[in-house]
Amino acid sequence: MQYRSLGKSGLELSIIGFGASPLGNEFGEADEKESVRAVHYAIEQGISYFDTAPYYGRGLSEERLGKALKGFRDKVILATKVGRYDKNTFDFSAPRVRQSLEESLRRLETDRIDLLQVHDIEFGDREQIVSETLPALLELKTSGQVRAISITGYPLHHLKTVAEAFPEIDAILSYCHYNLLDTAMDDVLTPYAQEKALGLINASPLHMRALTQQGAPDWHPAPKKVIQKAREAAALCQAQGADLARLVMQFALQHPYVSSTLVGMNTVEQVKQNLATLEDATHQELLKEVKTLLAPVHNSHWTEGRPEYNDPGAVPKGS
Repeated sequence: MQYRSLGKSGLELSIIGFGASPLGNEFGEADEKESVRAVHYAIEQGISYFDTAPYYGRGLSEERLGKALKGFRDKVILATKVGRYDKNTFDFSAPRVRQSLEESLRRLETDRIDLLQVHDIEFGDREQIVSETLPALLELKTSGQVRAISITGYPLHHLKTVAEAFPEIDAILSYCHYNLLDTAMDDVLTPYAQEKALGLINASPLHMRALTQQGAPDWHPAPKKVIQKAREAAALCQAQGADLARLVMQFALQHPYVSSTLVGMNTVEQVKQNLATLEDATHQELLKEVKTLLAPVHNSHWTEGRPEYNDPGAVPKGS
């Protein structure tokens, strides 16, 4: 396993991060015992960064992860979030931030959070995020309950704007913006993060499972043409005896600056498959073919959150 600094935060993250949203049944019913085995196996293999949120399973992901981390807490960098609590339930106020942290600490059965993040900032008012939410996180960091603070979301320019307005953050988490379908993160966030020495986390490298042999779930927000091209890419890989998800992970993990690539897992087999990408030689010819196939839909964005914060050219979900 390789490790990288999360900007100037002092935290060292494994380059593969364990996304715990599947523990909250976000992608179908997860077996709790198998989820615990997956967490333990990941730690044994050197994965140190675990990411969850109150939103995932409406607390279930945190509860299951907390149980799994008993006896292992000091071996991991633990991240959770504030601000989003259900599909359409958001509260970015300072009192709710403090209350949310206390609830998360109880569910995770710990006395501290290594990385506390504002969840999906595009659903909140930008002024409130900058003037109330993030200062509340900074107070929690100063108090010692939190070691580092971050923002997360989908629209890239909005993330950058908030980071510029509140330079005290330690990192930015971007999802679905660095993989074989979309590399726009490098156009907007990566240069800024490098300039300011901010940690950069790339989440959902499999484009929320669109870039897998199984394909995207029915609720996937990407444009239909993107989903279709992803299916074609999976078929192309299968015809050559390869696995699309493996190819995508190889590509994502070669990013020279990203602190950690965060992928959802809840079985030992999934952990093994992701770890195997660290040792595989990338099939360069196949990678080139897949990139060519996906080129017509490259960097196709969908709308997310408040309309005024969407990136230029974003189209309605599922259009």
